[in-house]
Amino acid sequence: MTLPVDPARYSAFLVAMFVMALTPGPANLFAIATGMQKGKGAALLGVAGMNTATLVWFACSALGLGALIIAFPKAFHVLALVGAAYLVWLGIKSILSGVRDKGGEDDGHRTFRMGRSAFRDGFAVQIANPKILLFFGAVLPPFIDVHRPLAPQLLMFAAATIGMDLISMSSYGLGGAALASRMTEPGFRKGFAIVVGVLLITAAGLIVSRG
Repeated sequence: MTLPVDPARYSAFLVAMFVMALTPGPANLFAIATGMQKGKGAALLGVAGMNTATLVWFACSALGLGALIIAFPKAFHVLALVGAAYLVWLGIKSILSGVRDKGGEDDGHRTFRMGRSAFRDGFAVQIANPKILLFFGAVLPPFIDVHRPLAPQLLMFAAATIGMDLISMSSYGLGGAALASRMTEPGFRKGFAIVVGVLLITAAGLIVSRG
């Protein structure tokens, strides 16, 4: 029986994907910021949103739309700029909330929250992540075997990608959430909001520079 993907080729892909998943980028920085700001549940929802966006990209690749985006990079560049602008806006809001925090007992209830939907925010970040274009434009194609059916190969590559991203992003997000328990401390809360803002703006900078 012929396997959908050559085992040696798939093993090489797993190594490449492992490195990409662990490398700090917009998605992992967003996971940290979400975990720090909104806790474990929101961090995991954000991770789910980001991986849903990755699945959309795989579906587009199967339909040939990924090649279209690569052929017309300006379209993706606009998408990346929109995603970066959204992160900058969230980052500025967080920094301002930290600067305005007077350290009173009720200030914790007015602390900036990044968005009503962590899932939606995560989806928006990943759909505009230049790392995705790098992945589908440069990393994935060499592992595709043109002599085998495309759909089964994409399914196996998607399973590996989503699996490793889930582990990596969740680890970053839960690490950030571990700091959220100290939000009752006024001094920590103020610095915390500023750090979250810096992380979000840094993620936006990565999107622009890599896009």
